[in-house]
Amino acid sequence: MPELPEVETVRRVMERALRGRRIVEAEVPEDSIVLDGVPSAIVKQAVVGAQVTRVGRKGKYWWLEFDRHPWLFGHLGMAGWIRDVSPNREHEVMTRLREHGSAPWDDESGRPRFLKLLLESEDGHRIAMTDGRRLSRLRLAGSVEAGLQGLGPDVRDEPWSVDDLAVKLKGRTAPIKALLLDQKLFAGVGNWIADEVLFQAGVRPSREAGSLTSQELAVLLKKLGDILETAIAVDADSSRYPEDWLFHLRWGGGKGAGSVGGHEIVRETVGGRTTAWAPALQK
Repeated sequence: MPELPEVETVRRVMERALRGRRIVEAEVPEDSIVLDGVPSAIVKQAVVGAQVTRVGRKGKYWWLEFDRHPWLFGHLGMAGWIRDVSPNREHEVMTRLREHGSAPWDDESGRPRFLKLLLESEDGHRIAMTDGRRLSRLRLAGSVEAGLQGLGPDVRDEPWSVDDLAVKLKGRTAPIKALLLDQKLFAGVGNWIADEVLFQAGVRPSREAGSLTSQELAVLLKKLGDILETAIAVDADSSRYPEDWLFHLRWGGGKGAGSVGGHEIVRETVGGRTTAWAPALQK
């Protein structure tokens, strides 16, 4: 699933292609699921003729602010993606999610497969959003507050201080893994980031959140920031992540890697999600 680094990557793709430019054409295929029941004509009417003044992101959501209302908000779901498909694009992001496999991006005619949105600016820049699983979402809203209801602080742009997080977690008996996945507390963290942070911080996923010391929270927050910046710096291209990351070994269930650095990898459900961790390294 696209998490904060992946969404920040596509945000930057859209910013380079669209910010400051007017949208002159839009293709919005009818899809009652992705568009949440809104007719595609309504979405098209909202974006065509509008100038993009800002490309925002909070947590796993992105949005386009226009010189008029409403604005367009999106979530990539499990396998949605956004690419610059401009004929003369200067910067091409080659990132693929694990969910994308190795299938070609485009069909035989050069048209993006599983197209959900195509925007073209006045100077020919073109952005395509695709999703073969139809779990992504597009919606219109009049403000950031309306478009991102219930979302907590962004873990990159609004990071917790150690003291504030300690107060927030005090007395909490839920597993720290479950709370890391709570978007009201850690907007942008998903399953792979949570596992990676806990692995690098040496914290057992099932630990009661309120049991973590201030020193442990400081390490956890430092590792979270480092992981985010490292992933963003390589356009969320997992093939370029450091070789010692758990990321490369955590997938596959019973068919996945059995150890990391000579230590057993255990896969179990924690906080309702499949979790990979190393008991010998995480306490």
